Amino acid sequence: MKDSDLATTGLVRQEPLLWEKGREGREGFSMPRRDVDSFPMDESLVGPKPEVPSLSEVEIVRHYTRLSTWNFGVDTGMYPLGSCTMKYNPKVNEKLASLPGFAGAHPLLPERMVQGNLRLMFELERHLAEITGMDAVTLQPAAGAQGELTGMLLIHAYHKSKSRTPAKILVPDTAHGTNPASAALCGMRPVSLKSGDNGILSKEAVLDLMDEDTAGIMVTNPNTLGLFEENLKEIAEIVHAKGGLVYGDGANMNAIMGLVDIGRIGVDILHLNLHKTFSTPHGGGGPGSGPVCVNRSLEPFLPVPRIVERGEEVALSEDFPLSIGRLHGFYGSFGIMVRAYCYILSMGAEGLKQASRLAVLNANYIKERLKGIFHLPFDRPCMHECVFSDRFQKAQKIITVDIAKRLMDYGFHPPTIYFPLVVDGAIMIEPTETESKEDLDLFIEAMKIIAEEAKENPELLKKAPAKCKVKRLDETLAARRPCLAG
Repeated sequence: MKDSDLATTGLVRQEPLLWEKGREGREGFSMPRRDVDSFPMDESLVGPKPEVPSLSEVEIVRHYTRLSTWNFGVDTGMYPLGSCTMKYNPKVNEKLASLPGFAGAHPLLPERMVQGNLRLMFELERHLAEITGMDAVTLQPAAGAQGELTGMLLIHAYHKSKSRTPAKILVPDTAHGTNPASAALCGMRPVSLKSGDNGILSKEAVLDLMDEDTAGIMVTNPNTLGLFEENLKEIAEIVHAKGGLVYGDGANMNAIMGLVDIGRIGVDILHLNLHKTFSTPHGGGGPGSGPVCVNRSLEPFLPVPRIVERGEEVALSEDFPLSIGRLHGFYGSFGIMVRAYCYILSMGAEGLKQASRLAVLNANYIKERLKGIFHLPFDRPCMHECVFSDRFQKAQKIITVDIAKRLMDYGFHPPTIYFPLVVDGAIMIEPTETESKEDLDLFIEAMKIIAEEAKENPELLKKAPAKCKVKRLDETLAARRPCLAG
């Protein structure tokens, strides 16, 4: 093995597979003494005995510690993924969620033995209703996409109760990408609604398309351009006049948490992402949580079981005949709910409002500092995220993906790219409220340097990243001939 194979940059070491490291006779763990006789398994039923590498404790610890240095997360540095709110999660919430009574509670325990857990969920529903200005909440949906699906099922159930079967639903081009799929899963045909030249919906566009055969509208507010839908109250009145409902995609609530009364604007259904706005872990395939908030007219249709008070106790009830039914086997991702509940209580009403204010301030600071260096499609105050494009760099044949890859060499996770689709070559940046001015300035400076490199040495960007554990991948080859091996 050559010296150059032993390490890459600094302390980022190469690491073989555990099967390559293992040596016969090494033991990192002592199995407890058995209190029953051993019994050989029938390989014809369970397959051959799996090979398990033999390693010492120190080898195992070092292996996984080294692997962890290859990852980038919000605990490593700035993670400005637009439309995803990858903000820092206070560790106190993690500590409280790991308390034995929460982490060790089996989902099949009888209700009398989990009164504290049920009370927490009951109060979390009340808090979310107050924060959003809605009347009732279900915590069942396991993620934002299932929250969207729940919203569509509620709309379907509502219209069915009125003996109506509308076939269409309006979906703006600035809505989140999963909205049309959620509508289609419920048998409704998504109708694209074009936003105006200022990046938001116009009353006239909605009026042209809204009719009695349209179940309602799905609106992301703030939208995926990071802009507040200023005409939403008037749009809601148009939709309601035709018998439709307004579904609000609340994935971007981090900009308006505690500041905007969603119910008063005219939204009938709102889903939230606890794993975005309410500071619980996000990404990596872990659990999410997508509660759905509704106004009073839709409360009877919420999924069962519902959390209800019976005297001094809390219980799960299925006594709701108009309900859309169960969404999955158990109630939801309870550990995520604990973290969100702790976040809300520790922040308080003013703290939640201040988080939104700072998220908006940080995004506008980046927008103003990078304006003129990168193309800004909508030069107006944004909310929690700002959207640029690669138009100024295309003269040097540098495109958005090159900018994103080069940013990795400067120690930042790339922002969301090529979304929203209404902006060609979009660069979507969401700093969140948890980033300091010093970190924002470092990010801005890196983006400015990259813009200069695009002019003076574009080949640097074409070969980026050069300093990361994994260098530039052949994405065309990966798309045409993907490796699907485990």
